[in-house]
Amino acid sequence: MRRRHHGALNGGFPLELVVENLGRRAYEPVWQAMQSFTDRRGPDTPDTCWVVEHDPVFTLGLNGRPEHLLEPGEIPIVRVDRGGQVTYHGPGQVVVYLLVDLRRLTIGVRRLVTAMEWGVIRFLAHHGVGAAARRDAPGVYVGERKIASVGLRVRRGCSYHGLAFNLDTDLEPFRRINPCGYQGLEVTRLRDLGVTMTFDRVAAQLVRQVAHELGYETITMSDAA
Repeated sequence: MRRRHHGALNGGFPLELVVENLGRRAYEPVWQAMQSFTDRRGPDTPDTCWVVEHDPVFTLGLNGRPEHLLEPGEIPIVRVDRGGQVTYHGPGQVVVYLLVDLRRLTIGVRRLVTAMEWGVIRFLAHHGVGAAARRDAPGVYVGERKIASVGLRVRRGCSYHGLAFNLDTDLEPFRRINPCGYQGLEVTRLRDLGVTMTFDRVAAQLVRQVAHELGYETITMSDAA
């Protein structure tokens, strides 16, 4: 199925984003698959977006400080190669990984981060929720509470990792850490803002908004391998 959006062109050809819904999966195999995809891709490899829901896990970024893990308990900890500090992934959270060629998009990392943030902000606005980004602390906030986090890695001019949006996530694990390295930072979820939606509907709308921000003209939905 193809959905067309007005956007930028690349050398006369429409920019295409291939979207795969991976369902619920453990974190580490998906992370390793992102690395492998990025290492194998060539100049003609389509930009790809993976939508996934993870089993419970704390991930600690490249420069992450272990002291931000307060009481992780039984939840596993994975040190990963994205930027940022510590965050939590778990059921009820929509995770959107963007495996894109920044050179082909002619953008930098900051522009990609901004596109993810504004995609979330516009999605929330569509459902009557006001939200904003913060330059000093990447992510999206409803008031003082964080609803979406972002983190990236760029290798050979191509990105992986992406954004995590709290739909109806159990928020208790966030109290076991300093989310994104900020002591006392509160988090929220869409359900607590009075918006009830399915995982697939939220994922589709978030991806569409982020793709629009990045100028993709074609979104192709693909069955996951």
